[in-house]
Amino acid sequence: MANHAYLRVWTRDFSLETMIAEFARFLATAPLSAEHATFTELIVQAVDATETPVAEWDLRPLKAGPAELAAMAMQHLNADTAYIVSAKWDLWSFDIESLKWQHKPEPLVLTCHGPEYDGGLVSSAGHFMADLGFEHFFTGHGGLLAPGAASNPFNSSDHPMEHTFRQWMAVSANLKEYHAKTRENIQQLFNWVEAIERALPVQRSELWSEGEENFEARLDAILAQR
Repeated sequence: MANHAYLRVWTRDFSLETMIAEFARFLATAPLSAEHATFTELIVQAVDATETPVAEWDLRPLKAGPAELAAMAMQHLNADTAYIVSAKWDLWSFDIESLKWQHKPEPLVLTCHGPEYDGGLVSSAGHFMADLGFEHFFTGHGGLLAPGAASNPFNSSDHPMEHTFRQWMAVSANLKEYHAKTRENIQQLFNWVEAIERALPVQRSELWSEGEENFEARLDAILAQR
């Protein structure tokens, strides 16, 4: 299963009283897809992820914005509750099977963790968290971009898809395009982080992934490489 990447954000004044208003501001910064420019679902989850959700809304027919989502969330305001919003954003994606690029909507999940949710998960996962989708949208496949260790999305070194992929990327123009498209994804992510820092009293933020020891440093290295 492919690794995911995450953005975690902590704010200086986070509390039960401020979290929904700040979540609305967090949602307002999200770079939503041009094709799917509205949020699609809101889930209110009490206690922890093993519990049945307290409430769920299909937002697609409502075309609800951050203010409307905040009003829905306020109906279930509790310190032990998480508020999970689904959306889509546009990323460059390389299809290894067809060897073609697509700029298309990909899932984006935005969460506000109440201060007591899941035993104080906020300390490690952030007051606000974004599941950014697959890690390779930002790092590429197989460690081709920038030096350093990278997770390998293939099951073995002699996987036929990896062989085809590496042959394709051995062509300079193909690798250059691969690098450029991946940099566009990274730049969009970094621009979003800057927008969040303008919208919220951010104490700290962290980019993290399941497969990279230092995800943010790897992104910086890919952006810097020409």
